[in-house]
Amino acid sequence: MLLQGKKGVWIKMPIELVNLVEPAVKEGFYCHHAESRYLMLVHWLPSTPNTLPANASHRVGVSAFVMNEKNEVLVVQEKDGKLQGTGLWKFPTGVVDEGEDICDAAVREIKEETGIDSEFVEILAFRQSHKSFFEKSDLFFVCMLQPLSFDIRPQEAEIEAAQWMPFEEYTAQPFVQEHEFQRYIADVCLAKKDEGYSGFSPVPMVSDFSLPKSYLYLNQQDLDI
Repeated sequence: MLLQGKKGVWIKMPIELVNLVEPAVKEGFYCHHAESRYLMLVHWLPSTPNTLPANASHRVGVSAFVMNEKNEVLVVQEKDGKLQGTGLWKFPTGVVDEGEDICDAAVREIKEETGIDSEFVEILAFRQSHKSFFEKSDLFFVCMLQPLSFDIRPQEAEIEAAQWMPFEEYTAQPFVQEHEFQRYIADVCLAKKDEGYSGFSPVPMVSDFSLPKSYLYLNQQDLDI
């Protein structure tokens, strides 16, 4: 029999009460997701298929294409990770924080990794992949930004080196030429450099549902309104 017509029961369990998880599991609850200070437990009551919403399914990342007036791109070498010690020069990348807009994340990552101030221009492309970080899906946005400063100060903790590199030298790297995804991104950036490509720029707006201000990313250049 359903509890007052409810089909699902949620328990937000503070981490201080983690000792109560085992008895809850014995009553049919399971872990839906966890954050730093709590566990969210849920129990689907009826025998019908479970229609409760799943936990967040994607992690969101950004890559920053930044070019100066000399047609040099901002690139870094990482101290850690799969690319450590390979000598590969890559665009600054990072993960979007919770509650952070994509455009702000790109500006932040550039500043953190290289010390360069920048202004967001547009999203050039994005990729969706699956079974990525902790088996979650991944959305990866390639963004273009305009540099506002030019003196590089590499982040000591994560960045081995950073520099302004001629665009042609960047694209000639074997890693870029041999990997389809990297090659496509280089082609998109080249087309943008030659003014033959339009991306999606952010338009701030307020939702009709009393949510905080958000951004709609669209191709304003080809939009006639």
